[in-house]
Amino acid sequence: MKFTYTEKKDTRSGFGAGLAELADTHPNVVALCADLIGSLKMEKFIEKAPERFFQTGIAEANMMGLAAGLSITGKIPFTGTFANFSTSRVYDQIRQSIAYSNKNVKICASHAGLTLGEDGATHQVLEDIGMMKMLPGMTVINPCDYNQTKAATLAIADFEGPVYLRFGRPVVPVFIPEDMPFEIGKGILLQEGTDVTIVATGHLVWESLVAADELEKEGISCEVINIHTIKPLDEEIILKSVEKTGKIVTAEEHNYLGGLGESIAGMLARRRPTRQEFVAVNDTFGESATPAELMKKYKIDSAAVKEAVKRILA
Repeated sequence: MKFTYTEKKDTRSGFGAGLAELADTHPNVVALCADLIGSLKMEKFIEKAPERFFQTGIAEANMMGLAAGLSITGKIPFTGTFANFSTSRVYDQIRQSIAYSNKNVKICASHAGLTLGEDGATHQVLEDIGMMKMLPGMTVINPCDYNQTKAATLAIADFEGPVYLRFGRPVVPVFIPEDMPFEIGKGILLQEGTDVTIVATGHLVWESLVAADELEKEGISCEVINIHTIKPLDEEIILKSVEKTGKIVTAEEHNYLGGLGESIAGMLARRRPTRQEFVAVNDTFGESATPAELMKKYKIDSAAVKEAVKRILA
């Protein structure tokens, strides 16, 4: 395999490291948190810039309103809470106060997807990508490992406009090189192949690389693309790949309704109709278990990616 790893880290720690660096490099960056400082790894930012941190308590809607107001003064607010509370609980505030007027607010959402694990269905948001990508002007980013999450956090500080940055709780392989450029709206070709295109996002990028490596041993050549920016979608990198392979598998830790796969299906329907298989949660809520157990049960692990590739080739 071209990409290997020597350690595992949680993507939320990548966010924390990026935010701490912004404390030094971007004096207009301010941070807000809804009583989850430890979970969002915001301690180092607070140590460096305590006067630029606002603890709102368990009042997420108020936090979004404060962030919108701070953006009017020229500040660059980064809000921090769980993905479930960053979206469904405050959707009206985001729509009316941030997206509608194109406020420069960065909505940073941890503990996304099934891999939140034992906290169960009430906290495992699987519809957030769909909710946020439907908001006009909202950029949606879902990085795959610690290094890419840190790079994304740094990149959105220099990006003008509202952003939804989604990351997770569990430790996952760190495989993206620390110096790999992060460009908002541009996918990354991780592995070339000829038989099928696998387009993945978030934690499913590593699972897709594992699946592609195992399939190669069976004589199946997979092209693997990392789509870290779901909106705006890098259509050209996907179209170029499916022109070669003629088949696509999309993989994500999200409901298949409203996620990356649906965005790609819509784009392909308009521009180049292509056979597609979805690796995603099948329109259901999660439950309490370990991340690995949940990924296996809901068929969003490397084995599920392999099965989808074999289905489409059959």
